Amino acid sequence: MTTKPPTFTQPLQSVVALEGSAATFEAHISGSPVPEVSWFRDGQVISTATLPGVQISFSDGRAKLVIPAVTADNSGRYSIQATNRAGQATSTVELLVTAETAPPNFTQRLQSMTIRQGKQVRLDVRVTGIPTPVVKFYRDGAEIQSSLDFQISQEGDLYSLIIAEAYPEDSGTYSVNATNSVGRATSTAELLVQGEEEVVPAKKTKTIVSTAQISQTRQARIEKKIEAHFDARSLTTVEMSIESATGQQLPHKAPPRMPPKPTSKSPTPQISAAKVQMARQQSPSPIRQSPSPVRHVRAPTPSPVR
Repeated sequence: MTTKPPTFTQPLQSVVALEGSAATFEAHISGSPVPEVSWFRDGQVISTATLPGVQISFSDGRAKLVIPAVTADNSGRYSIQATNRAGQATSTVELLVTAETAPPNFTQRLQSMTIRQGKQVRLDVRVTGIPTPVVKFYRDGAEIQSSLDFQISQEGDLYSLIIAEAYPEDSGTYSVNATNSVGRATSTAELLVQGEEEVVPAKKTKTIVSTAQISQTRQARIEKKIEAHFDARSLTTVEMSIESATGQQLPHKAPPRMPPKPTSKSPTPQISAAKVQMARQQSPSPIRQSPSPVRHVRAPTPSPVR
């Protein structure tokens, strides 16, 4: 069995009590095996014999000492000692008994903060009041119990909540309630814990990815345009070569002159415009060299027959 020396996960807190009221001391202790607990006032062991009416208990790691009705004689230094075979631990505080009263008052309030994941968080308040206020920490309305992860401590009027290593799920609204017999006070603040993925905003990452995709798309489009351009130029060159060859092999010839018939008395008619137009429509593509123009030759007038 593994042994661990006693540790105070929540140490004692000093108390200012109104005369005739109850004074309570409480501490949370861990250790293996379970520690034995002893109480002292000004170095003397506390028992029902030395302090009549005192109530002492220790269960589930919670040690408590209650004085039902304090008097001025009960003021002093109170200590709790936890011991097992692995070690010993002690916590000591003050008890002040007074006839005056004052409601709780925050002389230092909680402060909102934003931190990164994995960092330590410390939330501090300073509270005064007579009798000494009972101070409790809350997150989103749920009371926080002191533990290794969430340590609650007191040094005089300074109360602290320490989160050893914060995570995004620890974000929320934190509050402190201070209560005594004559009043109550509350202080509230916000804690935001940023996760690792929030260091670089998601929007910025998406923009970078989109830009890369757009660049690739544009590059592909440019390559396709270049290929299409060269294909078009190649096709045009081939067409021009074919048409040029056709123009050389099949030049446009003027219609042959038809000699007049000796028996005809009328001159040979000129070639009709319709036939010229048909010949033009059958001519090769306009991008080749133009053929020789059509010459219209008037046939000689035949000599009259004698």
